[in-house]
Amino acid sequence: MYKILLCLRYLRTRYIALASIVSVMLGVATMIVVNSVMAGFSTEMRDRIHGILADVIVETTSLDGTYDPEKQMAIIRQAAGDDIEQMTATVEIYGMLSFEFGGQWITRPVTLIGIKLEEKAKVGPLVNYLDSYNALREDGRIVRAPLRNRDVPAGWTLTADAKAYRREWTDRQRWRLEQLYDHGEPDNGPGANPFDQFDPRATGKPATTTGDDNAASENPFGPKAESEKPKAENPQRKTKNRSGAKEDPIDPAEPLDGRIYIGRGLISFLYKDPLTGKTATRMMVRPGDDVAISTVSAGRPPEARHFNATVVDVFKSGMSEYDSNLVFCNIEYLQQVRGMVDPTTGSRAITSIQIKLKDYTQAKAVVARLRAAFPPGMFTVRTWEQKQGPLLAAVDVESAILNVLLFLIIAVAGFGILAIFYMIVVEKTRDIGILKALGASSRGVMSIFLSYGLGLGIVGSGVGVGLGLMFVYYINEIEALITVITGRKVFDEKIYYFPSIPTDVHAGMVFWVAMGAIVIAVLASILPARRASRLHPVEALRFE
Repeated sequence: MYKILLCLRYLRTRYIALASIVSVMLGVATMIVVNSVMAGFSTEMRDRIHGILADVIVETTSLDGTYDPEKQMAIIRQAAGDDIEQMTATVEIYGMLSFEFGGQWITRPVTLIGIKLEEKAKVGPLVNYLDSYNALREDGRIVRAPLRNRDVPAGWTLTADAKAYRREWTDRQRWRLEQLYDHGEPDNGPGANPFDQFDPRATGKPATTTGDDNAASENPFGPKAESEKPKAENPQRKTKNRSGAKEDPIDPAEPLDGRIYIGRGLISFLYKDPLTGKTATRMMVRPGDDVAISTVSAGRPPEARHFNATVVDVFKSGMSEYDSNLVFCNIEYLQQVRGMVDPTTGSRAITSIQIKLKDYTQAKAVVARLRAAFPPGMFTVRTWEQKQGPLLAAVDVESAILNVLLFLIIAVAGFGILAIFYMIVVEKTRDIGILKALGASSRGVMSIFLSYGLGLGIVGSGVGVGLGLMFVYYINEIEALITVITGRKVFDEKIYYFPSIPTDVHAGMVFWVAMGAIVIAVLASILPARRASRLHPVEALRFE
C-alpha cells in the first residue's frame, strides 16, 4: 500500500513530474495528429487512383493492340467469371496535345485513353471528377453550382454554357471571315473561298484563319490568335464545298467528331494576383474549345496521325500525375484515327481491358488465374495497386520514416524521465535508506520507481491521446484560425487539391502509440529503480 501512496504523492506534488507528463503528452499527440493526416492523405490518394484505374487491368504488350475484344473478354469470363462484376475495353496510347494560348502554341505530352463512357462508368467513378458534375470552389466558398445533375450519366455532349461559348466564338470567327472575303479580292480558283478553310472537322486539318490553304493542310498547328480558336461552321450560312454542291448547315455549338475529357493540370496554371496577393488558377482551355492532338498509327511502320478534338469537359482527380497527363477520348474515333479497325471484318483493336471485381480481396487469386489464361509475352495482368506500385511504395516508405522520426520525440521524453529519476534517487537517498531500514525490500523500492514511471506514461499518454484526437477533429477550424491570424492560407485547395485537410483515425494506431509511450516511460525508469533498490540502508544513512 505504501508504494501506491508514494507514487501518487510524487505525481501530485512534484513539478518535475509535470514536465515529464507534458513531454510524453506532446509526443503522443504529435504522433496521433501526423499519423491521422498522413492516413487521410494516403486514403484519399488511393481512392482517387482507384477511381481512375479499375481493380484489375489486362494490357497488351504492343501499342498496336489486339483485335476481337469480345474473344479476350470471353477468356476473362471463363477464367474468373464468378468474381467479375463489369469490364470495359480501352485504347491507351501516347500522344502530344497542342493548343494556343497567349499568341503561341503550347505542346505537351499526354497519355491518350479511348473509353466507352457507359462501360467506364460501371468500372470506376470517373463522373465524380468531372468539373461539370461538381461545384466550383474558391477559398472554401462555392462560386459556381454543378452544371450537370448527378442522375444524368456522363456523355460526350457539351453543357449549355459550353455550347453558348462555342457559338459565340464561332459567330465572331464567321464575321471576321466575312469581312475578309467581302473586302478582299478573292480568286475564283479552287480553295479561294476563305470559308473552305474554316472546317475543323477534317481529321488532321485544324481550322485556321491566317496563312494559305496548303499550309493549313500540311501543318496541323497553323498560326491562330487566341480569340480565333477553331470552331464549328455557322448554321445561318450555307456554304459550297469544292465540288460546288451545297452543304447542310452545321450547328456552331456542335462539337467535333473527336471529343475529349482533359486533365485540369494540362490546361491550367497557378499565378499570384498582383492586386489581391492571392493565388488563383488560370485556365488556358475551357470546354467548347478545340485542341490539336498528335499520335501514331497502329501497324508497322507507325505513322504520325493528327486530329482536332473538342474539349467536352475537364476532370480533376486530385492526382497531379493524372491531371497533368491523361486525356480521355471517345474510343470509336480514336480507333478510326489510329487505323485500329479491320477493313474486312470491321473488328476494332484494343490495348487493355479494365475489370471491376465483386470482391477486391480476391484480386490476387483473380490475377493468378488470368495470368495463366493469357500468354505472358503478349499480355500483362496487374491490379491497380501493382500498376501504381512505385508510387504507393514511396508513400508507405515516407510514412514509415516519418513515424520513426516522430517516435524519437517520445524517446527523447523517455531520456528525460531517465534523467529525472536519477535525480530523484540521488535526492531521496536518505528516504530510501529509511524505507529499507523500516523493512522495505529491494523489490518493493524498485517497484515504487517502476510504478512511478508507469504512472507518468499512463497520465501523459492519456492526456496526449485526448489532445491529439481533439486536434484532429478540429484541424480544419484550427487551420482557418491560423489563416486569419497570419493572413496567409495554410492549406490552399489550389495547391493540395483537397477542399479540406483529410484525416483518418485508426483505433489500432492510437492504441499502439499510447502503449509505445507507456513502455518507453517504464523502460526509462528501470535503471534508476535498480540503483535505488541496491542502496544499502546503512550506507544510505551514513552519508546523510
